[in-house]
Amino acid sequence: MRLNLGEQAAPVEPIAEGDPLPPHDVSVPSAAVTLDLLYRAHRPKLLRFARRRTRGELAPDIIQQLFLRLAARASGAIATIAAPDAYLQRAARNLIRDEARAADRRSAHLHLCADDLPLVAPDQIAALEARDMLRRLESIVAHLHPRTREIFLAHRIDGFSYAEIASRMGLSIKTVEKHMSRAIAYLGRHLSE
Repeated sequence: MRLNLGEQAAPVEPIAEGDPLPPHDVSVPSAAVTLDLLYRAHRPKLLRFARRRTRGELAPDIIQQLFLRLAARASGAIATIAAPDAYLQRAARNLIRDEARAADRRSAHLHLCADDLPLVAPDQIAALEARDMLRRLESIVAHLHPRTREIFLAHRIDGFSYAEIASRMGLSIKTVEKHMSRAIAYLGRHLSE
């Protein structure tokens, strides 16, 4: 509607205390504000929940991942959650279960630092040599190209097949084979020195 300067505008009546606000004054919170409010309100409780059900140091990461996934959802979907407390608790439980399955698959709970293990071999010199060889091997693996190292460890330590590694990393099986060949050749050269 255009207002001509010569015309008088209709007088605006003030809003009384009990009157509802006009529709144009109603503000719908954005998804970011809603997510921020959910995070501030529910994070401490979710952390306690996660710490009771998983290793304590994993709890903050799980909760962070939960809110990252929630932020990735459509902006209108966050506002439609009817019971956010139950929804977030269920989502945290699912993430904890997924993390446990992945850890079982990687056998992460079985990985131990060599320095933490006592030497309990009948031949202490052989045990010390084995520990020294393990340190040398770790040092050599650390010098591999990051992608080659990741592929090598995924296959040799975590037990993934070449096809699984290829699909997880978005590579062809031939590329995974090439990286494994490089890693094995590099280890062979440096271990023989």
